[in-house]
Order: sequence, then C-alpha cells, then structure tokens
Amino acid sequence: MATVLSVSGSPSASSRTGRLLRHLDQRLAAQGHQVIPLDVRTIPADALLGADFRHPAIVEATELFARADGVVVGTPVYKASYSGVLKALLDLLPQYALTGKTVLPLATGGSTAHVLAIDYALRPVLNSMGAAHIVQGWFTLDKDITAHEDGSVTVAPTAVAALAQVVDQFSAALGRTPYLAAAS
Repeated sequence: MATVLSVSGSPSASSRTGRLLRHLDQRLAAQGHQVIPLDVRTIPADALLGADFRHPAIVEATELFARADGVVVGTPVYKASYSGVLKALLDLLPQYALTGKTVLPLATGGSTAHVLAIDYALRPVLNSMGAAHIVQGWFTLDKDITAHEDGSVTVAPTAVAALAQVVDQFSAALGRTPYLAAAS
C-alpha cells in the first residue's frame, strides 16, 4: 500500500485537529497504508521562523514529504485561513514538494462560517505545490470533536460518516495513477 504523511498544522499540543488526524490515521493504517504522523508544532520555532532550510528538523520534514505517496494536511482555521505554523512549514518546502502526490485537506473550527477556508485558502497553496490530485476535503466543527484525557478522541455521529467517506476516497485515490503525473 501507500505511505501517507499525516501533517497536523496546529500549534497546540492538546489540539482537536491533531487528535482528529491521529484518529483518522488509524483508519488509514487499518486499510494497509503506512502512516507517518508529523506535528508541525514539534519543529523548532527558530528553524521555522528563521527559515533555516538546513536545520535537521526542516531537512527531515522535507524528506518525509518526498517519501510520501499521499499527504493528509489538517489545520485549525484562524481568521478564515490555515494556521501560521502550517504556513511557515509549507513556505520552507521545495516549491513542488507535492508533485505526484494525492492530498487530503482537512480543517477544524468553531463555526461553519470558516468552511470555505479549505477551498479558498488551503487548496490553492497545495495546488501551487504541484499536488497531482487534491481529493474532496472536509471541515469538522470543534464541537463535534471530544478530546479525552488519555489522548483519544470521540467524533460526533454527524461527522463520523462524512469523515469516513473523505478518508476512504483519499485511500482509494492513492491506488490510482493521476493523469497529470502519468503524462509528465
């Protein structure tokens, strides 16, 4: 199966976004994919904010993107856009770091007023980085994600089916050769 890089763009250690991603990672692993989690908040701030391309953590993150067949990108939505820590990482990756890759964009937030952040803020950046196929993303309301003390998460029944569908579509797309990648 495929290697999937699961990137949490949340700056918080107790993030619902991060916990939701780790929950969805389990579904992808159960489907036979090798899932590699990457919490951007664990990359040293001096490397991210100082744009230190040679910092070992940036080099390692770049290598993880290069190895991956697919990338899940999750972010909390702040002021109708993806997180600054995610932007800092994406800015340090090679221009076409997503070439030939299938990408699943996910976002979390407090209001459905931010649902378009995936299509108007995140998707254009992912596309500009050369993603071969960006599958349908999904926005999950914070109130639909309950984080537990043990690190586990419960997702509201109203969101479970939709999340399962987008993850399964992403998983299925990983097995296909995108037309643009095959043509180049």
